[in-house]
Amino acid sequence: MLRFIIPLVFIFSVSCSTTVQEPDRTAVASAGERVLFLDQIPAGLVIEGMSEADSISAVQSFIRQWSRKELLAIRAEENLTPEYKAEVNRQLDEMRNNLLIYQYQQQMIIQKLDTAVTDNELQDYYVGNLSTFTLTSNLVRALFIKAPASMPEIDRIKRLYRSTVPDEINALEELSLKFGLRYDDYNDEWIPFTQLLLEVPLESDNQEQWLARNSAVELKDDQFVYFVAIREYKLRNSIAPFDYIRGQVKTIILNNRRNDFLQKLEDGIYNEALRDNTLKVY
Repeated sequence: MLRFIIPLVFIFSVSCSTTVQEPDRTAVASAGERVLFLDQIPAGLVIEGMSEADSISAVQSFIRQWSRKELLAIRAEENLTPEYKAEVNRQLDEMRNNLLIYQYQQQMIIQKLDTAVTDNELQDYYVGNLSTFTLTSNLVRALFIKAPASMPEIDRIKRLYRSTVPDEINALEELSLKFGLRYDDYNDEWIPFTQLLLEVPLESDNQEQWLARNSAVELKDDQFVYFVAIREYKLRNSIAPFDYIRGQVKTIILNNRRNDFLQKLEDGIYNEALRDNTLKVY
């Protein structure tokens, strides 16, 4: 890759011989007193497999874009009115302050913010804010099996898939593994009912009514039989189960803790400045 760029670099280095140079860097272009160095050309600009012509063309294109942008900036700086220049400087100062503050906050968060959340904290927040955890979709705990219609032991699956007896569930799982069936047991996990609907040829205009009327169903198409056993369900607009939103609760607690930490950090710096007479309000 470098061997494609070196000839081009040599050409630009010669043309920039009057530009102020940094001893350990190679200049490839200059616009006024602004210099583009070789190490500022993105490493991914020239990728493996590119021809020499394409590689040089890519570098030339980058340098042209850099040159046009820098020349435009120089002309703008020369011709802007003092009022516009003052506004640019104000925005630059504000941006610099914001970046400094953000980086300092992130550094302090990494160093000092406690990110451990106990089960008791999760439960307490959940119970204390139940009304904010309303479901927007129907949830189910369910078992789902997809089997070829011609499978020899299809009747055995019909007998087992409704069961909640551990030995029979294990037998069903072994049977599914033996024949390579699609088998998903969401007995210990809440999932959106719509996620299950993507797996089966079921059409229902009213999910709530369907869930209330069906605990186990068998559906068929030309090739497969689909078995669905609904173990438990929660309807939209009801309170979300704790297990389903546990991660969401943790995120809320950490966000609140982070906001409190940053507020205390800011207050501490402000109060320290008042005590030390660093801050003076005239």
